[in-house]
Amino acid sequence: MALVLTEEQELLRHSAREFVTKNSPLKRVRALRDSRDPVGFSRELWSEMAQLGWLGIIFPETFGGAGLGYMDLIVVMEELGRNLLPEPMLANVLLGGNAILLGGNESQQQTLLPPLIEGKLLLTVACHEPRARYDLHRVATRADRSGRGWQLSGTKTLVPDGNVADRLVVAARTAGAATDRDGITLFLVNRSASGVSVTPQSVVDSRNAAVVSLDKVPVTEADVVGEVDHGGELLAAVIDRASVGLCAEMLGGMSAAFEMTLDYLKTRTQFGVLIGTFQALKHRAAKLYTETELARSAVMAAAQAVDTNDRDLPLLVSLAKARCSDSFVLIVNEGIQMHGGIGMTDEHDIGLFAKRARAAQLTFGDAAYHRNRYAELSGY
Repeated sequence: MALVLTEEQELLRHSAREFVTKNSPLKRVRALRDSRDPVGFSRELWSEMAQLGWLGIIFPETFGGAGLGYMDLIVVMEELGRNLLPEPMLANVLLGGNAILLGGNESQQQTLLPPLIEGKLLLTVACHEPRARYDLHRVATRADRSGRGWQLSGTKTLVPDGNVADRLVVAARTAGAATDRDGITLFLVNRSASGVSVTPQSVVDSRNAAVVSLDKVPVTEADVVGEVDHGGELLAAVIDRASVGLCAEMLGGMSAAFEMTLDYLKTRTQFGVLIGTFQALKHRAAKLYTETELARSAVMAAAQAVDTNDRDLPLLVSLAKARCSDSFVLIVNEGIQMHGGIGMTDEHDIGLFAKRARAAQLTFGDAAYHRNRYAELSGY
């Protein structure tokens, strides 16, 4: 397995970094946070990203996509992570888009994927529930038969970009008990549908999230994504692929935080000398570099596993997510400490990365969860 980028992917990295640096400096992220912007991102910038083809990287050309793979996608996701770009790539492409690509019927794909790729439709997945922690199969939201369709009732929390999404892919139980692996079905729901209530949530990294309450929301057979009672497997496949994209974003964040810290070590003087010349700080910086490179290898291995349909994909996803969760938090913690007092202030950008690290490590399962999952998948 060659964990290197092709010449074309290096060119993509260069153009993505140039675009993100020009259009989304960290002061923009800070301004969105401080103004409590109700949208949380720029629809104009989102449209430009669509025109660049980023939203369609993993989708087939028949739907207007680029027909590329996850090795190409992680290049872009890493660059977005370097500047903490808040635009909804994770929710729209890796969650909502993947749900339709992997499980949607031909009509759903033809109807939803082209506008999604064009940046005209926002689609996300609502699967997390109170007290479920990271268990995708702990679904209490019910889908009760009503005529030829169903009525959905329940509550979903921490729905990524749920407050701005046009449509939601909702996991609901059509059979069995709340913890059964089978009996879960995915449904398409309009955010404006009768019985849907959306409440924005305050998240530590200021990204969009929402509580979605469902009160006898009517859905039909045409709204089913995948197979009735077998949505659990589809949901797990979607979350695994979304986790690869999230890990790439985390890789970009930890790389930027490390570089920020390294620059500070090279310019800050103490006792008349640069603090970067202190042996103890050199050792700590070397440790952070090693952590970043280990995370990079794990993310690239997981991305290649998606592209080659490797049967070890779940194993490699858990490896990458555990590695990135630990490394990102360690790097921002060390960065704050090596910045000294200024690192503790909100005015310094290292704090923005610390907040993102805390939120990202918990998304789709923290390091402990994925170490345990890795062990179980390995037969322990």
